[in-house]
Amino acid sequence: MDKTTSNQNELTHHETAALIIDFFHRTMMHHALWFAEVQHQLGREHAMAIFETAYQASYDIQMKRLAKLLGFEMEAEIPVPLLQKSDEDLQALKEGVAANWLANDGVWFQAVENSLGMMDAKRCNDSCWAQFSPFEAWSIRRMLKLEPQPGLEGLKRALQFRLYATINTQEIVEEAADSFVFRMTECRVQSARKRKGLADYPCKSAGIVEYRSFAEAIDSRIRTECVGCPPDVHPKGWYCAWRFTL
Repeated sequence: MDKTTSNQNELTHHETAALIIDFFHRTMMHHALWFAEVQHQLGREHAMAIFETAYQASYDIQMKRLAKLLGFEMEAEIPVPLLQKSDEDLQALKEGVAANWLANDGVWFQAVENSLGMMDAKRCNDSCWAQFSPFEAWSIRRMLKLEPQPGLEGLKRALQFRLYATINTQEIVEEAADSFVFRMTECRVQSARKRKGLADYPCKSAGIVEYRSFAEAIDSRIRTECVGCPPDVHPKGWYCAWRFTL
């Protein structure tokens, strides 16, 4: 953009398109910051209840306006052009969006690491997971219409709908009536490091926060135990494993 540009009416066609994309980003950030502040002021339980109302209302307003402006129809709250994609294309899009999520996570980690070092990056990463994991659980609970305390069977279902489940390979090992073990058998991050000849990334501290808060957000009665996670030594068959007990 030219440094002499004084208002939006002076933008070129390309610059206006770029500004629209930036508006989308600002809206996403404002949405997240609203939730963060409501949670800070009122606590997570109240924030989640309020979020249910705010999210649905905001989605309806925004999609209705975009549908009108961009000339597409909606069907059951989903843009029709998305529904018209082939199964193969829709699967590819789903995987691409999930991969972008992971890339975004890595970019933030590296940005902090390059600026302040590994310890600060890990501290920020762990704190971020303490917020994101319960939110992802809320989102999945909402989508699956899980009852308030769905038990271990509810958790098993929920684990299959995480972003990680789209880009990693995982398995569930039945153990007892009141417990099961979840294993990450192929991890996109760790596999990439392995190809580069690097040691496993020590993700145990983040994993403890991530899996414990996710499980408790699905059912507060569930307890989480780390069976093994880097830097722990692990067998070739999995990178990390977690025991969930009701």
